[in-house]
Amino acid sequence: MTTFPEPLRISEDAKRRLTILFIAKNALWEGNLHPEDGNHALYHREMRETLEGLGLNLKVAQSHDVMFDPPGVDFVFPLLNRAGFFNSEMLLPLLCERAKIPYLGASPILRGLSDDKHLAKRAARDAGVPTAPWAIYRRGAPVTPDKCPEADRYVIKPNASSASWGVEDAYDWEGVKAAVARTHADRHDAIVEPFLEGSDVEVPVITIRGEPMILPMMIFRQADPAHLRTYYEKRDLVDRSQKYSLDAFTDPDLTARIADLTRKTWEEYRPFDYGRFEFRVNEATGEVTFLELNLNCNLWSQKVFGRAAKLAGWSQSDLIETLLAESLSRHGLMR
Repeated sequence: MTTFPEPLRISEDAKRRLTILFIAKNALWEGNLHPEDGNHALYHREMRETLEGLGLNLKVAQSHDVMFDPPGVDFVFPLLNRAGFFNSEMLLPLLCERAKIPYLGASPILRGLSDDKHLAKRAARDAGVPTAPWAIYRRGAPVTPDKCPEADRYVIKPNASSASWGVEDAYDWEGVKAAVARTHADRHDAIVEPFLEGSDVEVPVITIRGEPMILPMMIFRQADPAHLRTYYEKRDLVDRSQKYSLDAFTDPDLTARIADLTRKTWEEYRPFDYGRFEFRVNEATGEVTFLELNLNCNLWSQKVFGRAAKLAGWSQSDLIETLLAESLSRHGLMR
């Protein structure tokens, strides 16, 4: 059984001395499920309450506007990843760089590399990690069948989407072309890849004293391995209770292989503080394929990171304080 280290703590001196700004779209939300963002609003509220519970000098904002003039803070906790415009996930760390304010998470260029699924797959492939063939169709570039991989079934989605927003499937080139056109009409690049039967194994990674560490892996085990999970299911906007479950993934051989592949993948992105690496696993055949990674990913207690931290013996507060303490130390803000 893996033994995990004790969680890190923010010093009382740092709590007195530093002002931390938390920015998230629904940071001030007080309701239940958001009609569009679903459980993401509950997640942001929980994050605010957790940070308040740590006894920090905390400021809270819900938009980028707070960063256009110097906000008078020492550190930023950025969770404004989907702000409603193309590549918005890069703006908040860029504004932090502009203001010369340190922040949690990877640099803007690394955020862009990880959030661009095409580039992330190329980096994984170059690191020797198994990756299914794919095609990228940038908006405004030709959409031709010559680079589309051969498959019986395809998955088409925005190249920088999160939570499976905009995902579709198709069974021939005409269906692929139509789906790509819809993605382009939504002002996004499109990525196309074969549909892989199986379940998604999620690998949560945090940094402890400068070194990435894998928390217990989780699996979205699907009742039907051919089911295509949607944004509405991931955000709890429709009932998905009979379709899949989030469970601990403990297969010793597969977890060892996936851990090795994750270590190969993460070298491209250091330092990144935290991130979730995702692999498609066919438990019947043992096939493991890299799908994508998400830096500055969802930390909600009900999702992968929170559940994994609990399996490691940490509370949700332990997880968030460890991430903050590590990043504050990396930026030289903790004595």
